[in-house]
Parts: sequence; C-alpha cells; structure tokens
Amino acid sequence: MDNNSSATEFYLLGFPGSQELHHVLFSIFFFFYSVSLLGNMVIITIVCVVDKRLQSPMYFFLSHLSVLEILVTTVIVPVMLWGLLIPGMQTISLTGCVVQLFLYLALGTTEFALLGAMAVDRYVAICNPLRYTIIMNSHTCIWVVIVSWVFGFLSEIWPVYATFQFTFCKSNQLDHFYCDRGQLLKLSCDDTFFTEFILFLMAIFIIIGSLIPTIVSYTYIISTILKIPSAASQRKAFSTCASHFTFVVIGYGSCFFLYVKPKQTQAAEYNRVASLLVSVVTPFLNPFIFTLWNDKVKEALRDGVKSCCNLLMN
Repeated sequence: MDNNSSATEFYLLGFPGSQELHHVLFSIFFFFYSVSLLGNMVIITIVCVVDKRLQSPMYFFLSHLSVLEILVTTVIVPVMLWGLLIPGMQTISLTGCVVQLFLYLALGTTEFALLGAMAVDRYVAICNPLRYTIIMNSHTCIWVVIVSWVFGFLSEIWPVYATFQFTFCKSNQLDHFYCDRGQLLKLSCDDTFFTEFILFLMAIFIIIGSLIPTIVSYTYIISTILKIPSAASQRKAFSTCASHFTFVVIGYGSCFFLYVKPKQTQAAEYNRVASLLVSVVTPFLNPFIFTLWNDKVKEALRDGVKSCCNLLMN
C-alpha cells in the first residue's frame, strides 16, 4: 500500500495453523454457535409464548438478554466460520468493518446496561417484595429496555467514528477473525495515544458504571438473605439470583480483559482469546446458566416437552 493512503478494505488473517486445524475449529465453533442460537431461542419462546408463569420482569429482561446474545454472536461468528472454511485471508470492506465493529460494541454495551437493570430488579424482588409489582410494573420494564438499547447504540457512535478517522497506511491485514478495534489502531500511521486513552475512559465508564448498581444490589441482597431464618427460604432466594450473578461474573470478567486496558493495541493472541470468550463462549453458556439454575424455567421446559410429546403421540 502507498504510505499516504488509507485502506478501503481489510484482510482478516483469522486463526493461525493448518487447514486441518481450521476444519477442527470450524466444527467446534459451529457447534457452539448452533447451541447458542437454539438455546437462546428456546428461552425467548418459553418466556414470550409458551408459559404464562414466566410473564414477570425477571424473565422479560432475560428474553431481551437472549435476543442480545443471539445478535452479538451472529455479528461475529458467521464471518469467523466462513474464514475458517476458505483457505487464505478473508476480505472485508471498510463499510463492512465499520458496521461489524459498531454493532458488536453497541450490542455489548446494551447488554451491560441490561445486566445492571436485572440486578436492580433482583434487589427490589428480594429486599422490597411487597412493593415489587408497583415498582417493576410493565411500563417501567419497557422503558428500562428502551433506555438500555438507546444508550448502547448512542454511546458507541463516537468511539467507532474516532477509530475510523485514522489513516490506515501501515498495512490492510488485520491479525484477527473480525474487525477488532485494537488491531485496527495498530495499522494507523497517526498518533493514537489520546484516542486510546479516551476509549479506555469510556470503557471504564460503561463497564464500571453498569457494574456499580450490580455490586450495590447484591450487597443488599446478600445482607437481606442472610437475615432470613429459614435455610430453605435462603436457598430459594439465592436460586433466583444465582444464574444472573454467574452470568455477570463471566460476562464482566471476559470484557475486563478485552476492553478495560489503557493500551488497546494488545497482542493478537490476547485479543483473540478474549474475543472468543465474549462472542462464542458466553452466548453458549447463557442458556445453560439460566435454565439449569432456575426451577421455573426447568419446569416450563419439562411442561413444554411433555406437551410436544403428547401432540406427537396423538
């Protein structure tokens, strides 16, 4: 490339290794992706259509979280799978790169906002049960979801715009399986230090900002549960929070490694592993976390399977 020109398309290097290794990785990631789609769609279906017992704020938020998980993984994984199938480098246009990065970051930010709202919902349910239906009414829940989506998409406009204002003249080869911001900044001939610092502060604001209500809520939740005299009642109260808490630990933990770092241009291997956790592993685990540890969802699944079997037998 000319030293004074900016890339109009990029080549994704994907994963290192032989074509045989790529086929193995394709099989593994395709399985993860398929289970993620199926599992999250099952959750959406049983919450929204099948079981009226799950028509509550907790499961309303859970269904939207499942939608976000489907979208996040679909923005990244199909491109990654196609790159594993074809030999050589994969081409993506500048426009495609902008769209992919923006959707990935916007959906992820929306998910953080929703996780914070879910923590507050659990706090109200356990610490203020008599006022729960008044505080977490349908109007409030709808507005919480709308604000989460709007905040997620508006907050990522400037970071993506700033990323693509640089001149990419070092190379047009991205050492990643998607348009990773850190690897994009590596290709710039401009001084990216100030922008990287601002992006670091924004990542802290978004991730820590949504984590604070989660920490505060669970502090009050644990304190309230420990005051319950009955051990059975304590276990029941903990079970309503266990799935959300587990998802928070996995989701925030992987995103801390990926985004909350002063230097965005980390090693490609580091970024690949962290990105796989966020875009492949977490969406894969989500259906299991929210079904295996939730008695109401398991009961709804059993009833749904029984109904299907009865229909088939008749």
